Amino acid sequence: MVELWSLGFVFVAGFITALATGLGAVPFFFVSDVSDRWNVALWGIASGIMLSASVFGLVLEALGEYVQVSLSGVAVEPIPRLDLLLLGIGLLAGVVLVFVAHDLIEGADVDPHQYAEADFKKLVLILGVLTVHSFPEGVAVGVSFADLGIEGGTQLFGFVVPVLAIFMTVAISIHNVPEGVAISIPLRSMGVANWKLVWWSVFSSLPQPIGAVIAFYFVRVAREFLPAGFGFAAGAMIYLVLTEFIPEAREIGRGLPGNGRRELLGGIAAGVFAMVPLAFL
Repeated sequence: MVELWSLGFVFVAGFITALATGLGAVPFFFVSDVSDRWNVALWGIASGIMLSASVFGLVLEALGEYVQVSLSGVAVEPIPRLDLLLLGIGLLAGVVLVFVAHDLIEGADVDPHQYAEADFKKLVLILGVLTVHSFPEGVAVGVSFADLGIEGGTQLFGFVVPVLAIFMTVAISIHNVPEGVAISIPLRSMGVANWKLVWWSVFSSLPQPIGAVIAFYFVRVAREFLPAGFGFAAGAMIYLVLTEFIPEAREIGRGLPGNGRRELLGGIAAGVFAMVPLAFL
């Protein structure tokens, strides 16, 4: 039985990551535009954060009982084939879900400019598109809370919270900022009010707390499938980085010297170096 308070706690964590998307609209309160150079760097940072969170957070946590990471190196014990199989199935399922979802909505004509005057049907369509990006990130937050309330975590607001959960919540929140920037740019060009930029940015990530609660409930009632849950979240996020975030950054950087490769690689490195130290906590 999953306690109601734990579901509420995970929902709040997922909602915090959604609110962080609104921070991407804050710069537009002070400037009229964000340069392509900064935009590419932000997408690079988001990519580095997601990759490090997937590999050093989710994948290693799935095998955490057998793979111990420390400043002195990585120690590996024999890993049961079942855990490896579940992890592999989860990774593949995460990739397939995002691929299929993209394929299903590929023909939909969804223009971000519609946000300003969208009717109900358009909002439903937009939410479906955004779910492809936001839901797996919410799943990552949810599975990271699998050991919530279990001894061995960190005391936070009177609750025992897994270090991995803090890691993932911070990682997804930081990652959401450039997504908020990307959403705000076309809206700002239409003259949409600043506070509405914040609202639509947050709206784009509302599937995250929902995905977090669903994933948390699943891994709590079926803990034997926990490696698959971690693998699913990692597979979906890695696939999104490789097929969405990096291509988006390269498209924006076309007009920059060297096609923006320096800004992109620098951003990826900054994102990785910012998050990897948390893996050693």
